[in-house]
Amino acid sequence: MPLSNEQLMRLARLARLSIPDDKVDITRKQLDSIFILIAQMQAVNTTGIEPMSHPQELAARLREDVVTETDCRTAFQAIAPHTEAGLYLVPKVIE
Repeated sequence: MPLSNEQLMRLARLARLSIPDDKVDITRKQLDSIFILIAQMQAVNTTGIEPMSHPQELAARLREDVVTETDCRTAFQAIAPHTEAGLYLVPKVIE
């Protein structure tokens, strides 16, 4: 379903876009080609095909979940201005 210039200008106004008069026909043709592509993609029978998270079947390289840093909380909290029960106290910013 091709767009008319009036429909394009209405969409542009709703989207708060400014399309110069000399670019209306070009923009309408580009949008029409996008709509044609969408219609072609929707016409493809995809029943029985599972959605993919990536277009290629790649296996994620995983590493072991190993702690590599030492616990420095006591040292960090020693230099903090205000702490209580292992938490940092900060000024209230939202009323």
